[in-house]
Amino acid sequence: MITVVANLKGGSGKSTVVFNLALWLQSCAQPVVTYDLDPQCTLADVGAVRQEEGYTPPLQVYQQDTALPEQLAYHPGEVLVDVGAANMPGMRDALSVADRILIPVPPSQPDVWATQRFLSIIDEALAGRDRPPVEAFVNRADTHRAVRESDETAQALGLLEGITVLDKRLCQRTLYRRSLSEGLAVFELAPRSKAAAEFHAFASTLYPQHRPRRRRRSAA
Repeated sequence: MITVVANLKGGSGKSTVVFNLALWLQSCAQPVVTYDLDPQCTLADVGAVRQEEGYTPPLQVYQQDTALPEQLAYHPGEVLVDVGAANMPGMRDALSVADRILIPVPPSQPDVWATQRFLSIIDEALAGRDRPPVEAFVNRADTHRAVRESDETAQALGLLEGITVLDKRLCQRTLYRRSLSEGLAVFELAPRSKAAAEFHAFASTLYPQHRPRRRRRSAA
C-alpha cells in the first residue's frame, strides 16, 4: 500500500509522522520503505542519523531518481511518502498512485484552509481516477484541556467533503522533536511515555491489522 503523507503548508509534522510510522510498521514485522520528496530532506537526514548510530532496524529512505509512479509501484509491502508543496511535481506524481492520503493538520484556521485547497489539488492529480481514502488528523494538538483550538480544527475539518477525520491525534510534545534528532521512534526513545502510547493508538487506527512485536531499541 502506498500512503502519501502530505500537506500544502510546511511545519505540519509530515516527516515526524512518516519516520515514526515506518518504524512502527517494522516493529510489526512489516516490510516498509519510505520516500523523502521534500527538498529539506528531513526524513533522509534522520534515516542517516539512525544508520550512523547503528540502531536497528534501519530505515530505508529513497529519493526520486526515476519516474516516480513506476518507482513507487515497484516495492512490495508498505510504502510511505513524505512530500509537501515545495516539490509540487513530486507531490502530484505521488498523489496520482496513492492508495491512501494522510494529511497532518496543525490546530489553526489557516491550516484548515490549506487542507481545503489541498483537496482540489488531489482531485487534479488523480486525473479522473477514483479518489483513494483521504484521512486528516490534528497533529501537534494542544495538551491543555482549556485550549479549544484542536477541537475547533477537528470540527472544521469534519465540514470538508471527501475526507475522514481521525479521532486519534498526536500532541505537541518535546519527545517528537527528540525523536528526530536522535534517530529513534518515540516508542523506542521512551516506551512508557504519553507520546509512545498515543502514537501506538494512532498507528493502530491506520493499520488495525498489524500489532507491534517488539518495542525495544538495539544498537549494532
